[in-house]
Amino acid sequence: MIGLMSGTSCDAVDAAAARLTLEDGGETLRLVPLGMVSAPYEDTLRAALAAALPPAPTALADVCRLDTLIGRAFAQLAARADRELCGGRAALIASHGQTVYHWSTGGRVHGTLQLGRPAWIAEATGRPVVSDFRPRDIAAGGQGAPLVSLIDLMLLRSRPGAPAALNIGGIANVTALPPAGPPAAFDTGPGNALLDAAVRELTAGRLGYDEDGALAGAGRVHEPLLRRLLAEPYYRLPAPKTTGKELFHPGHLHAALDGLGPLAPQDLLATLTRLTARTIADALRPLRVTEVIASGGGTRNAVLMRMLREELPPDTALLDSGALGLPAAAKEAYAFAVLGFLTLHGLPGNAPACTGARGPRVLGSLTPGLRPLRLPPAPSRPPLRLAVGPPPG
Repeated sequence: MIGLMSGTSCDAVDAAAARLTLEDGGETLRLVPLGMVSAPYEDTLRAALAAALPPAPTALADVCRLDTLIGRAFAQLAARADRELCGGRAALIASHGQTVYHWSTGGRVHGTLQLGRPAWIAEATGRPVVSDFRPRDIAAGGQGAPLVSLIDLMLLRSRPGAPAALNIGGIANVTALPPAGPPAAFDTGPGNALLDAAVRELTAGRLGYDEDGALAGAGRVHEPLLRRLLAEPYYRLPAPKTTGKELFHPGHLHAALDGLGPLAPQDLLATLTRLTARTIADALRPLRVTEVIASGGGTRNAVLMRMLREELPPDTALLDSGALGLPAAAKEAYAFAVLGFLTLHGLPGNAPACTGARGPRVLGSLTPGLRPLRLPPAPSRPPLRLAVGPPPG
């Protein structure tokens, strides 16, 4: 299986390949990682995508062009992943697509839009493609996100204590198994979204992100700005809840800066880094978790991870998802490979307790490859646990 993912940072496409098999009478799904390849969006595509994202006005012609260009980018990487990681023997490709809009009002999600037409992937690879994972959960009353919560729960069930999974992309999200009560999953707020937007503005586009947190590490947190940013009502909404760049865009930051006077670039970035760390820790604290397993691009920012360590309770462990066998940069792509496997086998891909859906649902739409589509028999029950790595012995 190949999982394709491009997150809310909108900078690249990742492809992770895995061998997936059911064990223990279907109770355990074993994932053997086969590797990951990644490719940045071409500069012209990245610029066109950034120009089309809300709150910018967008023409349907632009949406159509982006749908095709993103689909081609995904297709090119999928063909490469099949060739380099699977020896040309991939059975299925699962494509998340590129989220360009998540329609949420008053804590309820009404729709979502991911671009990257799967027909381009099927044509380039000859493999069947599962895509459009989120809409079915939304149609069932859910948030449509974070869909990785089901895979997180399968991983966390083998951990001691009260574990949580954290992904820091453009938007940060958590999945937690608290010591009491049902599991929880939701978007905590901006992961890298405001940080990256500020870096692009401050450097006139020369830099896309604060590498290793070097700029933020040279600054000091501006407390008045931090208080303004923390006043955002989203942080106090109850879970399940999801958000995106529809809220956390450059205009959100400009409104908070209004009237504060000059601010050194390093101080601005230090403040935004602290905002991400504080909102993640504030979201996790009521869940009384004992360890946080982090993944996503934000884990490469040493200053952000240091601030997060400072914000979390002293007795809460913070580790990288690589410790569980899933590299932090590839975890979400692997998660969508698992979701594609579940869809292919007629198994639910959502966790209703986390997304708010009325019940379990089989997710996604299937696009056939070059050969007739033959679905395997559905297992009698969905797997409860995810084991990573070759079987013992």
